[in-house]
Amino acid sequence: MEFFCYHRDRLGSVALRHDLLEEHWSYMDRYSAEIIARGPTLADDGTPTGSVHIVDLPDPTAARAFAFDEPGYQAGAYRDVLLRRWRNVLGRTMWDFPGGRTDGNRYLVLGLGAGQAADLAVPTDRDELIAYGPLLSDDGTLWLGTAALVRAPDPDRARAVLTSNRYADIEVHNWQFGGRR
Repeated sequence: MEFFCYHRDRLGSVALRHDLLEEHWSYMDRYSAEIIARGPTLADDGTPTGSVHIVDLPDPTAARAFAFDEPGYQAGAYRDVLLRRWRNVLGRTMWDFPGGRTDGNRYLVLGLGAGQAADLAVPTDRDELIAYGPLLSDDGTLWLGTAALVRAPDPDRARAVLTSNRYADIEVHNWQFGGRR
């Protein structure tokens, strides 16, 4: 089962996150075989604002343990955690993305659902997608939105990967590849 996990930073937690960086990476190293994508979200000035992890784990209980045992969460670095089932529509990891780790602007696009499921099929410009899939209820039956990691020239083009009138809200965050890989 694949899960999307987004830890959003608590205001003023940059120093704490920095102090915990090696602990965080060591924790994530334990999940290296299960990670589909990972990396920080960033403010326009490069300040970290959150941490995205997409992982393949046995069940919701294992996903909750992954999210809430994370050292930054345990130390109070995050204000909240979004944890949802997710489906890897592209069937690959971020390391398989043909655009590489650093070329171009990268974004997390997070569409929070409102009603009928949307954007279940892969968008036509799949070459710019790093990760893409629906957010689902724990049992995988209810569509709750869509999460994508995308390379795009700007936030507006990144946002365009989703059908805007099908979501209660669409968030776009600067994002970069994370980890030691």
